Amino acid sequence: MYDIIVIGGGPAGLAAAVEAKKEGVDNILILERDRELGGILNQCIHNGFGLHTFKEQLTGPEYAGRYIDMAMDLKIPYKLNTMVLDLERKDDDTKVVHAINEEDGYMALEAKAVILTMGCRERTAGAIGIPGFRPAGVFTAGTAQRFINMEGYMTGKEVVILGSGDIGLIMARRMTLEGAHVKCVCEIMPYSNGLTRNIVQCLDDFNIPLKLSHTITFIHGKDRVEAVDVTQVDENLKPIPGTTETIPCDTLLLSVGLIPENEISRGAGVEIDRRTQGPAISELCETNLPGVFAAGNVVHVHDLVDFVSQEAALAGKGAARYVKGHLEEDINFTTVNGDGIGNVVPEKITVANLDDSVNCYMRVRKVSTDTVINCYIGDEKIATKKARKFVPAEMVNFKIKKSDLEKYHDGELKFVVEPKEA
Repeated sequence: MYDIIVIGGGPAGLAAAVEAKKEGVDNILILERDRELGGILNQCIHNGFGLHTFKEQLTGPEYAGRYIDMAMDLKIPYKLNTMVLDLERKDDDTKVVHAINEEDGYMALEAKAVILTMGCRERTAGAIGIPGFRPAGVFTAGTAQRFINMEGYMTGKEVVILGSGDIGLIMARRMTLEGAHVKCVCEIMPYSNGLTRNIVQCLDDFNIPLKLSHTITFIHGKDRVEAVDVTQVDENLKPIPGTTETIPCDTLLLSVGLIPENEISRGAGVEIDRRTQGPAISELCETNLPGVFAAGNVVHVHDLVDFVSQEAALAGKGAARYVKGHLEEDINFTTVNGDGIGNVVPEKITVANLDDSVNCYMRVRKVSTDTVINCYIGDEKIATKKARKFVPAEMVNFKIKKSDLEKYHDGELKFVVEPKEA
């Protein structure tokens, strides 16, 4: 029996395994379905990773390489090309991971604790229901990124991109650098869903138009994309008649949202937060199932991989404490989304498990300036987060001191966007 099995060998899985090993747990196994460790970072050849963690500008493979080296130095075993099929819990609380690969065949692997780090996947054209045919030339932005950066295939020459999330913005620049003509990036919301630095570095620097409050309303072409209809939308995101423009192109890239991959989590009975579409977790990333932890994009979609690694390290620490019998399970606080807040992670906090503070990650619902985020217990304000501007695309990291929570026995932590006090 393993002490800990980590499902997923991307940045979250690697960081969790490394931290668990540093906490003194030796018998760890990483299961990765791809042909190498590193996850999605292997296809992210642009820089900008690691500023928080390593204080350097790294590419995705460089960032992943740092954690792969740590795992190798700590001699943490792993299995590649391994697909996890199911997770179950026995009556004695043993976890059984059902998996399969070509070398070992079917496996039923037992563990005391499991860490879920399966990441997320992209929404497709079918998922958002764009009218038209299903011609070649329609890709998710991440698929195009893998084709170009890892497989060596160019996906098109005349490109329109729907969605201004970070992957879409980065692929606008990448396609341009590879010789394609990116005609525009369309965004249905009145603001971009990508980081400000990516709007500047990937669109503005290459004179690529960003059409806010616009969406694709039809895909022309049967065998290959020939054009797309781009239409302005109103405040209710409904297309405005008479505003449609047909743009000739041979490729449509979709960057229209990410969905945490939780089929295994749901099958095992893990509670899912309907706002994040990921497991509801504690301050050390434990789910509602004792001994089952989750971290990274499988919990909620992050904007920076540095935050993924930080969260995953907490999961590694939590799993190690669980294996050793040192994890406190009595929940003191739950977190609540107040006005202006889209979601908050973690959803529950046990103060005794904190070292000196808890990081609450959250996203606001809309762009705002001259505002702060306040945290309340009952009617009492216990902490405030300030920023020049809050935008939905950028995750807010709200740290609350353990000493402030220890003044209360239990309750709800309610986060609210409010005007700055004069």
